[in-house]
Amino acid sequence: MALPFKGNTGGGKERSNPRFNRLQETEHRINERIRVPQVRLVGDNVEVGIYPTHEALKIAQDLELDLVEISPQADPPVCKAIDYKKFLYEKKKKEKEMKANAKQSEVKEVRFTPGTDEHDFAFKAKHAENFLKDGNKVKAYVQFKGRAVMFKERGELVLLKFAERLAEFGQPETLPKLEGKRMFLMLAPKSSKKKKEEKN
Repeated sequence: MALPFKGNTGGGKERSNPRFNRLQETEHRINERIRVPQVRLVGDNVEVGIYPTHEALKIAQDLELDLVEISPQADPPVCKAIDYKKFLYEKKKKEKEMKANAKQSEVKEVRFTPGTDEHDFAFKAKHAENFLKDGNKVKAYVQFKGRAVMFKERGELVLLKFAERLAEFGQPETLPKLEGKRMFLMLAPKSSKKKKEEKN
C-alpha cells in the first residue's frame, strides 16, 4: 500500500514513522513536496506525458501510488508513479546483496618451497584452481629458509610454472617479487566472459 497523501480528505491516516520521513527527505521529493508547476509523468499503467503537477499527483493517487521526483534536473522534472515504500525496500535489498557479494571475494594463500615436488605442486594447483573458479584471488608464495634464498631462481620457476598451470582460470597481476625470504605472485580470476571468448 502506498503512502497516504497529506491533505487527503478520504479518511486515510498519515504515516508518522520518523525513519521513513528522514529517508523521504534525503532521497527524493514525493507527493505534495513536489513544488514545480508541471512534471513529465512516467510509470506503469500511466500515459506518459507532461502534466500539471496537481494532475499527475491525482493520477498517482487514483492508482494508490506515490508521485516521486526521479530526475529533478530535467525540464520539466521527471516524476514516476510508484509505491515509494516498496521502492526503498527493493533499493536497500539490492544494496545489501551487492555488499554481500563484494565480501565474498577473498585472497587465498598457497605456499610452496623451492623444492616442492610434483605431487604436492599438483595438489596445491588444484586447490588454487577452485579458489579462482569461486572468484577469489590467489596469492602464491615460495618460502625460503636460511641460505635457500640464494637460489631465488628456483622459487621464480615454481611461481611461473604455477601461473602457467592456472592460465585458463587466472591471470597474473604481478610478476614474481622477492620480499625478505618470500617470493610472491598474485593471480586474479578470469571472468566467465573472457573464458567464453577464449574458447570461441
